[in-house]
Amino acid sequence: MRHEFEVREEIALDATPEQIWEAISTGPGIDSWFMGRNEVEPGAGGALRHSMMGHTETATVTSWEPGKRFSYQSDPGPDGTFMAFDYLIEGRDGGSAVLRLVHSGFLGDDWEAQYDALKKGDGMYLQKLAAYLKHFPGRTSTFNTLIPGPQVPDHERVWETFKSALGVTGEVTPGTPVRLAVPGLPEARGVVEGTAYPSIPSVCTGDALLTFMHGYRDTIVVEQHSFLPDPDGEAIEQAWKSWLATAFA
Repeated sequence: MRHEFEVREEIALDATPEQIWEAISTGPGIDSWFMGRNEVEPGAGGALRHSMMGHTETATVTSWEPGKRFSYQSDPGPDGTFMAFDYLIEGRDGGSAVLRLVHSGFLGDDWEAQYDALKKGDGMYLQKLAAYLKHFPGRTSTFNTLIPGPQVPDHERVWETFKSALGVTGEVTPGTPVRLAVPGLPEARGVVEGTAYPSIPSVCTGDALLTFMHGYRDTIVVEQHSFLPDPDGEAIEQAWKSWLATAFA
């Protein structure tokens, strides 16, 4: 049975409408803060392809107003479920803007858990967009990955493990300095950009945007967007897989 849903979010961004447009409506821009790999054919009626973990989904661009509005709707599944995203950019004085998102559609039988994950995830990804525009303006991700780990129902344990990886002993709030220490990855210093206790901290280092998630059905997920010229993607993925296996053993 299908279940209709709608999630509404908005965020003030210290970026111009043109910068936001590039980040939300082009493949390289979307890759720099959203999940998976993305391709966008410009213009209303164009195709959007989203690939992740060996699976590709397609959508159709339904609104294309550069600097103002970008919308698309996924192809419906066999059960009639689909998702639609509608981004509206409102420019403000001083080169800033407000971005509004309406995420709607129909979910399937597991709709309650999916809807809970979407409510958390939509706001989190807009915070990631803000962090990307703040720390990496004019740059695009050269490698990004999303790695799922085990299901862990203990929220406190998960949060403390996240803090340990970030070298934080006290409270985690936006602006908290971190020292990333994960075997197989270079040690890096950075800052917390967003946090939704006990689910999600996002961090920016000098060359990466990282997000730790305790999300759908208590699954641990790590996401990294690298802005190095030539990152070793295989080594990055292996380091995070090993950390997930060890930290939550």
